[in-house]
Amino acid sequence: MGWLETWLLGKLRNQIFFSFEELNRAISGYRRELSLRGFKQREGSRFSEFIRVDKPALRPLPLQKYEIADVVKRRVGDYYHLEYDGFYYSVPHALHGKDLILRATTAMIEVIDTERVRVDSHARRYNKALGRYVTKEEHMPPNHRAVHQQRQFDGNRYRSWARQIGESTSFIIDSLLTSGKVEEQGYKSCMGVLQFTKTYGEVRLEAACKRARELGSHTYTTIKNMLKNGLESAPVDTRATPDHENIRGSGYYS
Repeated sequence: MGWLETWLLGKLRNQIFFSFEELNRAISGYRRELSLRGFKQREGSRFSEFIRVDKPALRPLPLQKYEIADVVKRRVGDYYHLEYDGFYYSVPHALHGKDLILRATTAMIEVIDTERVRVDSHARRYNKALGRYVTKEEHMPPNHRAVHQQRQFDGNRYRSWARQIGESTSFIIDSLLTSGKVEEQGYKSCMGVLQFTKTYGEVRLEAACKRARELGSHTYTTIKNMLKNGLESAPVDTRATPDHENIRGSGYYS
């Protein structure tokens, strides 16, 4: 036993403590007493030497508390996810077949490539009720992303999107949503119509929806054909059908 332990035990020997908290407070007080006690052979104390020598050399502590991490190597499979502890975390789909390093702490899943460059990170998941797959949309290939985006929409979101384009687009989308037995039957057609903005722009789509509304043909196919053939701005022929000997008329059935 060193002199410090002997000195401290001598201070604590005749005292009674009812908890570790009380003991730690007592030790802290004696530690301060020892730190301020002057040296016998030279000027100063342990505390004054700390202020003079050690404190100027100290660096700031990290903003985050250090955590012990589990580091494992994984190869990216066909579904662009890496498995850890029963959960699957996405990485960019272009990394299919690559070897990556997965660094797991209690709060974070970090993915690093073989050049030690961070690929991405996820909050670590523990609750299986939330699903085993943790996926970022930007990691998906285009076909998966399109399906994912479609599933995120309901009738209210389709209507809101359509209103931002124009009155006629809003009318057509509402017609598609109310034409089936259940609203969900119109979701695919709504997404298809609204996605035309990527190819033809909002102005042309609104014009096509206006013409479809005037024609009374509120379908995806009608709007698609108009835009494909540039007919959205063509005038609507509202002339009555002329009399003809082959047209029977209501009198025929009298």
